[in-house]
Amino acid sequence: MNALSSTAVLAQPDRMPTLVPFLPAVHLDAVLVTEALAYEFPWTRGNFSDSVAAGYSLQVLQKIPGGEIIGHLVAMRSASEMHLLNLAVHPAHQSQGHGRYMLADLLAMAQQNRDEALWLEVRRSNLRACRLYQRFGFTEVGQRKAYYPASNGPREDAVVMRMAIPPRRSSRVLHALD
Repeated sequence: MNALSSTAVLAQPDRMPTLVPFLPAVHLDAVLVTEALAYEFPWTRGNFSDSVAAGYSLQVLQKIPGGEIIGHLVAMRSASEMHLLNLAVHPAHQSQGHGRYMLADLLAMAQQNRDEALWLEVRRSNLRACRLYQRFGFTEVGQRKAYYPASNGPREDAVVMRMAIPPRRSSRVLHALD
């Protein structure tokens, strides 16, 4: 499955989640809960505050606007590339297509910006995330030695992954193909 065909089709389309801009005063506490449940070494309040201050793209995934937060993502844009820094789905909502949904939205944003590539790092031991990214169209292009902290033993390597961003087809091109 590639990125273009992996936009999440969730079981109940009338209950599609919505990605909204992250508002620290509204979303931060719930995002921190998801982080703590999803990761052994979660981002801190300061990590999120620094990301806001740096102007990164932060979004939260809600079941309905203003509803329960079920996931979030943080991405940084530089030059003609987008770098996914953090993506998390609350454990109670995993395996329902929410990660793919957020990746598809990030891809659409990158296409709109005319970015050339999406980049990310992921723990080598996070097999579930590695599979998600590979199915979405990312390929392994390297590693960062001892990138992540580890609770027992040496630091863990990160897999560096990249996805070339296909250009967005304009509606004019789409109509010409009809």
